[in-house]
Amino acid sequence: MSGTPNVTRATPDGVAWLASAGPYPRSTLALWQECPEAPVVLPCGTVFDVVSAPAVFGRRMLDRLWAEGPGSGPVAVLRGRMLLFAAPGTAQRLPSLLSWEEWGSHRAQAVPPLLCHGTGDAVTVPAPASDDAAGAARWLVAPDARHPWLPGPEVVLWAAVRAARAAVRISIFLPAEQDAKVYDVSRRR
Repeated sequence: MSGTPNVTRATPDGVAWLASAGPYPRSTLALWQECPEAPVVLPCGTVFDVVSAPAVFGRRMLDRLWAEGPGSGPVAVLRGRMLLFAAPGTAQRLPSLLSWEEWGSHRAQAVPPLLCHGTGDAVTVPAPASDDAAGAARWLVAPDARHPWLPGPEVVLWAAVRAARAAVRISIFLPAEQDAKVYDVSRRR
């Protein structure tokens, strides 16, 4: 990815921001001081929401955000899915925006479902110093500020639609009929 920052370790301000999402921020910080490679489960809905996409489609979304859009907030990879950290309220609003865009109707095969995690949900967050090359849980764009910019539902929708358009091949020709006779006219005089 050309413009994506290469920040794979959270800064102390980013760690404080992540810990602030949990019910006991000081306990989370103490855990990470003792074991900086430990992932934790944090609640969504107050500090951040998370939009989860299959890794390949999520990567396309991230490419669009950095190449043509405003960039992204923190982004993690966990168990074959990309977790885009978004502004609180995104998980509630994004599904209706996707429905309005007729997400999944005629493009169902090319566009995977996006999972929205908001109020009442929790996600596994990679450790601040995650260097897991095996891909279990790691940061692609680690949090680096006490109040990072987080995309809202409209920005995530924009990136998803752009990524879907790039994934779908459009042809102006109708598909050939099975029993149609085809003639080579390129050799005509």
